[in-house]
Amino acid sequence: MVTTATPKRSFWRRPWVAPMFVVMAAFLAFSLPPYLTGGSRVAIRENAPWHQPTLVGHIGFGTIALIMCGFQVWPWFRAKYPLAHRRMGRVYVFAGVLPTALLGIVASLTSVVGIVGRVGNATLCVVWLLVTYRGYKSARRRQFGDHRRWMVRSFALCTSIVVNRLWIGIMLGLLMPFLELEYDGDMDRLILDAAGASIWLSWVVNLLIAEWWLDKGKGKARAKRGAAPAREAEAVG
Repeated sequence: MVTTATPKRSFWRRPWVAPMFVVMAAFLAFSLPPYLTGGSRVAIRENAPWHQPTLVGHIGFGTIALIMCGFQVWPWFRAKYPLAHRRMGRVYVFAGVLPTALLGIVASLTSVVGIVGRVGNATLCVVWLLVTYRGYKSARRRQFGDHRRWMVRSFALCTSIVVNRLWIGIMLGLLMPFLELEYDGDMDRLILDAAGASIWLSWVVNLLIAEWWLDKGKGKARAKRGAAPAREAEAVG
């Protein structure tokens, strides 16, 4: 009986990994500096003294979540360093998602992005908490297939803040022709609408892409299972 060893996947065999880390690093390099010096990249509500500290905490813990989730979805890292994967997963959940989402809910309620943006941010935080909880519980129950699927969704929600910047640019471009007709030249109103729409689009579209990715993976798995009996039948025949 001849057996063939399964070839090991090299760390560079996933072409999306390096761009993912580059984009994350660029985003953090752009977004973090103002918060490290007591500033902010978003407007602070002056009559809500807790807005600034909760926002800073949200950004700080969110940075941990973003860094951790990048390593968590890297297949080579998971396979090569399973113990580090598990420990970093706990950091992602308890020092990343949990405090980031809870502080994000508080910060959302006092943000200046309008009611559409506030509800969008708060809903994102709640859904992110629930999805990550399901992923964590699945891992504790050793249901690793379910764990992977829930954490793919959690990753999509975590990285929505990164693509949010892209959506803002797109929405500004789409709304700009209506500046005079719809907004009477009021640029602040236009920006507010663009920000509110981009908040929803950033996480809803990310989640839809994640679901498409997971369904695509299920289709491939079913095809492989269907092909195996056919190959066995050919071998017997």
